[in-house]
Amino acid sequence: MTNKNLEVQSLDVIFDRMVEVMDHSKKDIFIISEQSRQSFEEMKVELEIIRGNIETVIIEGDSLESKSRLSRNRLAEVSKNFDSYEEPQVRSAYETANEIQINLLIKRNEERQLRQRRDELERRLQGILEMIERADQLVNQVNIVMNYLTSDLKDVGEALENAKIKQDFTLKIIEAQEEERKRLSREIHDGPAQMLANVLLRTDLINITYQQRGGDEAMKEIIELKEMVRNALSEVRRIIYDLRPMALDDLGLIPTLRKYIMTTEEYNPTCRINFQTFGEEQRILPNFEVAIFRLVQECLTNGIKHGKFTEASVKIEWTKQKMNIFVKDDGVGFDPKVVKEKSFGLIGMQERVDLLDGTMKIISAPGRGTSILFSIPINKE
Repeated sequence: MTNKNLEVQSLDVIFDRMVEVMDHSKKDIFIISEQSRQSFEEMKVELEIIRGNIETVIIEGDSLESKSRLSRNRLAEVSKNFDSYEEPQVRSAYETANEIQINLLIKRNEERQLRQRRDELERRLQGILEMIERADQLVNQVNIVMNYLTSDLKDVGEALENAKIKQDFTLKIIEAQEEERKRLSREIHDGPAQMLANVLLRTDLINITYQQRGGDEAMKEIIELKEMVRNALSEVRRIIYDLRPMALDDLGLIPTLRKYIMTTEEYNPTCRINFQTFGEEQRILPNFEVAIFRLVQECLTNGIKHGKFTEASVKIEWTKQKMNIFVKDDGVGFDPKVVKEKSFGLIGMQERVDLLDGTMKIISAPGRGTSILFSIPINKE
C-alpha cells in the first residue's frame, strides 16, 4: 500500500469521525430543544391557570376590603358609644373586624405571591423561547457543515484529484438545500406544530372550563378542539404533497400539474389558473419532470405570495427538440433588474434551468403582471 493511499484513508477516517461527532452534537441539541419546547408548553398552561387564580383572588380581596370598611365603621360606632352596647356586642364587633382584617391580609399576600409567580413564569417563558431559537439556529448551522462534509468532502483524497467533483458539489447547492429545509421547518413549526401545541393547551383548559363553567362550555371547547385537529391534519397533508407529489412518478408531469393547479385554487379561492398544453405529450426523464414541476410551482407560489394575482395561465408546448413553459399572471409585477439579484426564488429557478441546459426569460414591470418563459431541451440522454 502506498503512502498516498494511507494518507487518503487517514483523511477519510478523520472526516468520518468529525461527521459522527457533529451528528451526536446535533442530536443532543435537538433533544434539548424538544425538552425546552415541552417545558414551554407546560409553563404556558400553568401561566393561564395562575392568571385565572389572580383574577379570582382580586375579586375575593375586593369583597373583603368592602367588608373590612363596614366592620371598621361598626367598630368605630361601638367604641364611640361604648356605654350604649353590652359587652358581647362590643367583643363581637372587635372580633369580626379583626377576623376580616386578617383574612384580607392573607388574601393580599396570596395575590402578591401569585403575581410574583406570574412574572417569574413570563420571564422564564421568554428565556426558554430564546433558547429554542438559538438551538434551532445551531442545528441549522451544524446541518450545513455536515452536508458540506458528507457531500463535498467525502473521500476528500479522490475529490482533490478530480476537479469536476468539487464543482458538482458546490457550497451554493448545499445552501439551497439547507434553505429548503429551513423553509420546511418553519412551515411545520408555524403550521402543524403550532396547531398541535394549541391542541395540547386546549385539552388542559377543557378540564378547567368543565369545572368552572360546566359541561356545555366544555363541549364548545371540544368542538373547537376537533376543528383544530382537522386543520392540523390538512396542513400536514399539504406539506407532504409539496415535498413531492406521488402522482408525478405514477401519472407523469401533465396530470400532476393539473392536480396541483386544482389544489392551489382550492387553497386560494380568490385565484383562477388556466392550464393548457399543446403538442404531443410524452414522458421524459424523472429528474426533468421534477424540475419542470418545481419551476411551475415556484412561479405560481411567488405569484400568489408576492404578486397577489387573481388570474394566471400556464401553457406548455411540446416539440421534438424542447419543451416550452409559459406562466403569466395579472399580479402587481416587479422590476426584474432590481428584484432578480435579491430574490432567492428567482435565483433558484435560474439554477434549476441551468442544470437542465435550458433558458429562462422574465417579462415584468410594476403594476403590469409577470410573464416567465422557460425553454427546456427534452431530447438529451
